[in-house]
Amino acid sequence: MKEKEIRPKKIFNRFLNLAERDVKKFFNGKRKKIKCVACNKNGKFSFKKNGFVYCLCSYCKTLYVSPRPNEIAFSNYYTKSSSIKFLANTLYKKTQKLRRRKIWKPKAKIIAEKLKKYKIKNFRYIDVGGGYGTFAEEISKYTKKKITVIEPSPFMAEECRKKKLNVIQKFLENVKKEDLPKNKRCFTSFELLEHLHNPSKFIRNLSKLMNKKDIFIFTTLSSTGLDISTLWEKSRSVNPPHHINFFNPQSIKFFLKRFGLKTINVSTPGKIDIDIMENDINFISNRFWKFFLNNATKYEKLKIQELISKSNLSSHMMVICKK
Repeated sequence: MKEKEIRPKKIFNRFLNLAERDVKKFFNGKRKKIKCVACNKNGKFSFKKNGFVYCLCSYCKTLYVSPRPNEIAFSNYYTKSSSIKFLANTLYKKTQKLRRRKIWKPKAKIIAEKLKKYKIKNFRYIDVGGGYGTFAEEISKYTKKKITVIEPSPFMAEECRKKKLNVIQKFLENVKKEDLPKNKRCFTSFELLEHLHNPSKFIRNLSKLMNKKDIFIFTTLSSTGLDISTLWEKSRSVNPPHHINFFNPQSIKFFLKRFGLKTINVSTPGKIDIDIMENDINFISNRFWKFFLNNATKYEKLKIQELISKSNLSSHMMVICKK
């Protein structure tokens, strides 16, 4: 997989430019200092980007925005901004077919294989923030049980209904236990945690909905992943106000434990760290990586990417935990 297939450079840069403009419109109010979103210890200033300050926790190496605008500012941004409309109506639509083939099909397969490996079976899938229902469609190929999608957007919820998915049209904090199937449940959520104003609130609400032995599988970005840790403030994955929380394979365990969730497995099945670095080579100061990217063969780059992923050093992280 190549970055340009899921994030065409011209379109993605347009999205980032719109986001920069929206920051001035939606985030000009007061901001509050917060402690590390993972371990609740004090972090230290790392860099400033697009008007947002990022701190790095010296204890668990989580990267996070602090001081942080209030939740209303983020809510207004995600419901009214031009960059979010562009993201949904242009970027995602133009890459929809490729995203299904390159992201959602492989992701569903990986999850099905991991559940089989850990002998986790006979669960009902509940996809939190299911969007257009693409993942739900793909994971349904691995189970006979009906998939449930929690999706607050009326437009996206209707798209899921068209696909004959069971839809709960609510924000997670408004979902009640009686809304959910009573069987053993496997909750899923993808590329969400890095966006949340208050990740603790999200996990706390989810944990309350989970029964004992229920499973939660999610993906998010890792602060210790290769492309993010190498490019750092120059990384296009560090793009406030969207990505404001960067956990990592160690800190995510501390975080989940605070809410009574036990980590079963953490992996980084990312495929495009090397490709991202190659695309942004002008922002890389490390001499080793510059030399490697300029001189390595495609095969050598592929093997390094495989090693990075297997060593939990990719920036794309997948976590399996249970109540």
